[in-house]
Amino acid sequence: MDRAFDIIDERFKRYALGNVFVERLHTGMRWAEGPVWFGDAGQLLWSDIPNNRIMRWVEGGGVSVFRSPSNFSNGNTRDRQGRLVTCEHGARRVTRTEHDGSVTVLADSYQGRRLNSPNDVVVKSDGSVWFTDPPYGILTDYEGHRSEMEQDGCHVYRIDAETGQVTVAADDFDKPNGIAFSPDEQTLYVADTGASHRKDGPHHIRAFTVSQSGTLSGGEVFATIEPGLADGFRLDTDGNVWTSAGDGVHCYSPNGDLIGKVLVPEVVSNLTFGGPKRNRLFITATTSLYSVYVGANGAGPF
Repeated sequence: MDRAFDIIDERFKRYALGNVFVERLHTGMRWAEGPVWFGDAGQLLWSDIPNNRIMRWVEGGGVSVFRSPSNFSNGNTRDRQGRLVTCEHGARRVTRTEHDGSVTVLADSYQGRRLNSPNDVVVKSDGSVWFTDPPYGILTDYEGHRSEMEQDGCHVYRIDAETGQVTVAADDFDKPNGIAFSPDEQTLYVADTGASHRKDGPHHIRAFTVSQSGTLSGGEVFATIEPGLADGFRLDTDGNVWTSAGDGVHCYSPNGDLIGKVLVPEVVSNLTFGGPKRNRLFITATTSLYSVYVGANGAGPF
């Protein structure tokens, strides 16, 4: 692709750097997902769901397998202690990898019934863990294990940092998917990708107001993705939402205006900010891992 950016609004010019290009860092995955940056180790981890593994990329050191099998891992993030938090389709659970390499199960059920297949996850500054639970990992044997749903729907959940109690944060989704907080954590963005299996299904991002006690209100549509789906997204320090789409990465201003795109030659699933200055966008897109430098800095401590 000859150009890296499509500037739709003047506000995007500051983020669309000149003389940069979209680099393909690695290929050979079946469906790449869930990138997470480890700045203290100078490495990026991401999931290759159908191949049942987590991959690792190191600048100047190439690519290796971090974990295999990975229980068909999907979304990954880090908590405030720098530990890896992972959504596992295969085991239908959310786990935390401790500093010594051991794995702690954070959630695998709600009210005595197994979760569907946790998809994406984010950790708030108070230590609470928020995740989405659509059925993608149990619909077929390709990204998990074909199984029946035990829950009454597909919900957004919150795990309390002190008690470990799992509660439903939002229950009016078709297929909740990508999830992220605004820089001030007063807004929680959650995607609904119901259009993946229903022609008239939702393909948008919703915005919820977060109370101090951790309850959600609102939930209005923030942006509708066209073409494609908001499979995964992250925010920059200016409050812009950078999300996956069918033709690359779309950037939305804090008020929901589409201001620009990063053009990627494969369908994008997810992304994260990384690099020493968090100004490098790492993009998982179908079979490949891409990156591009932008004039924005990723929000959050990791």
